[in-house]
Amino acid sequence: MPSMTRRAVIAGMTIAPLAKPGLIRAQSSSKPVKIGLLSDMSGPYRDVGGPGNKVAVELAIEDFGGSVLGRPIEVLQADDQNKPDVSSAIAREWIDSQGVDVLADGAASSSGFGVQQVSREKKKLYMVTGPASSDFTGKSCSPYSIHFCYDTYALAHGTGGKLTKAGGDTWFFITADYAFGYALERDTIAAVQAAGGKVLGTVRAPLGTADFSSYLIQAKASGAKVIGFANAGTDTQNCIKQAAEFGLTAGGTRMATLLMQITDVNSLGQKTCEGLVFTDSFYWNMTDATRAWTKRYMAKMETPPGLLHAGNYCAAYHWLKAVKAVGSTDSDAVIAQMKATPVNDFYNKDVKIREDGRVMHQMYLWQVKPVAEATSKFDFCKLVATIPPDEAWRPLSEGGCPFVKA
Repeated sequence: MPSMTRRAVIAGMTIAPLAKPGLIRAQSSSKPVKIGLLSDMSGPYRDVGGPGNKVAVELAIEDFGGSVLGRPIEVLQADDQNKPDVSSAIAREWIDSQGVDVLADGAASSSGFGVQQVSREKKKLYMVTGPASSDFTGKSCSPYSIHFCYDTYALAHGTGGKLTKAGGDTWFFITADYAFGYALERDTIAAVQAAGGKVLGTVRAPLGTADFSSYLIQAKASGAKVIGFANAGTDTQNCIKQAAEFGLTAGGTRMATLLMQITDVNSLGQKTCEGLVFTDSFYWNMTDATRAWTKRYMAKMETPPGLLHAGNYCAAYHWLKAVKAVGSTDSDAVIAQMKATPVNDFYNKDVKIREDGRVMHQMYLWQVKPVAEATSKFDFCKLVATIPPDEAWRPLSEGGCPFVKA
């Protein structure tokens, strides 16, 4: 804690006994309920999360009425730089010194694991909305974490399994060199092999790589029918763009974008992404309700929301309902209420939260359609398949979550 903060705390402790009891109660009752977002504000995941996540949470607060337990609701957001030491330091300072009641986002899986460790130590809920590693509900699961949005198991089985069964039976992986990439590669290899496919090779690229040419040359030389991009954000965008420049797609090689979002399509252009298939839990143009929410979101942002933005709304809104129901921000009571109550919002209907913290919503397989088929701006995708929860998510018995009873 900085010396300035320590002095302020000491001064506050010295002055407090002299204050009138009634004044203390009034100040306490108006103390904000605080939601803390650890986000990527300047790196490869800024567009898929970043400032848009705060906008989404603010919409949830607006829909909830702006206050809970008679207290205003405040959102804090900080750049965790996709680094676990940075994310954990911010999370700890927020809880210890700023009275943050719940943590969310986390961006990269590596930084998310840093947040999760602090939440476990401090017994504060962490709503995992940015990170994708399936280990958050597996070997690294925590009774103080709930995993919204997606995970590497669902992404792998949605895209990897279906492409293999459709004839893409040999694969080469270009993988982000950190926890998320490893988990996505691992889970996709399992899905490919289960569907009868083979993996001809893998190569790992540092997060934030700008030049993927050497990795794409290795992938092309392998002769694989499918090149799997086990990365996300601008890393995925650079892979797609440079693969097209190398003529890989024109030569018949299929690109498996294992984590792609609508913001990636918007950045690259629909023409560049035509035909790409990806797995996602949310698309802005699904229903009247998603379109209405998107209109509100886009009044503050220039591009349509993706699944992380929708997921942050979902997490914040469900948490606020639980806080109201139990009459407290106590994490143990709120988590129990969240797991006992189905998730309902503008794109979830009676969705269960499993014992290990996995939110069991449907997943969808989307394909980027030709520009000629678009009927409006940002009309990028068509639905290929709906994946029910029991197929989308890893079975509870296979996760290895330590606190789940066998």
